[in-house]
Amino acid sequence: MSAGRSCSTIQRIAMQGWCGDRRSWDPWQPRWRQRGGSSCCGERGYGNLPPLQPGWSDAPGLKVVIAHSLGPHLLMPDVLAAADALVLLTSFGRFVPSGQAGRGVSTALAAMDAQLAGQDPQPMLETFLQRVAAPAASELLQATPAREPLPPEGLQRLRDDLALISQCNGLPAGFPREARVLLVQAGCDQIVVAKARLALEAALPAADVVRFSNAGHGLLGTPVVAMAGAWLDALVQP
Repeated sequence: MSAGRSCSTIQRIAMQGWCGDRRSWDPWQPRWRQRGGSSCCGERGYGNLPPLQPGWSDAPGLKVVIAHSLGPHLLMPDVLAAADALVLLTSFGRFVPSGQAGRGVSTALAAMDAQLAGQDPQPMLETFLQRVAAPAASELLQATPAREPLPPEGLQRLRDDLALISQCNGLPAGFPREARVLLVQAGCDQIVVAKARLALEAALPAADVVRFSNAGHGLLGTPVVAMAGAWLDALVQP
């Protein structure tokens, strides 16, 4: 990574987590346009948007991954491996902690899967959104497929990715150990338990860490867009 690169050479790949879609990145788009470069938002395809696995172009420049929660685990290993910098928003390596601390998490994941397989998963999905937003109101979340009719293939992807979450036991394949990393943690996160958050910090001891002590998993009401943008700007200043 060259310290002299300009912001216009940045390539950004963004990936949302479980039950989200690329609309979650709408609040980030104005800053990305202002800073120049290119931006590509991956799409898992839970709802009516077609799946899209993002990749880098051949253009030179700083390659940046910005991912929320499960997001980095949904990217291809070669995409992660080529990243120069990563911004991980309320993310995790291992989601289910080992020992007794993980039993409640495993039980909750199994219950969510059972409800997805049932006749009406919407109450469970609405509860999930409330926990993502808390302590803020869930109405403040960006548009989400969880509040729209879900096609059968989207429901299956949700179930597949719940299974993936339960199996995540460390950093995702291809994670670039030499890349600069910013971890954004939420003190009131009701999705990623404290032990999992601390384990991610331990796995990435050189990472910069920002904690929003009063925020939840969705980071609502925080200046995360400006803060992450300033961190990236500092990487490309000559």
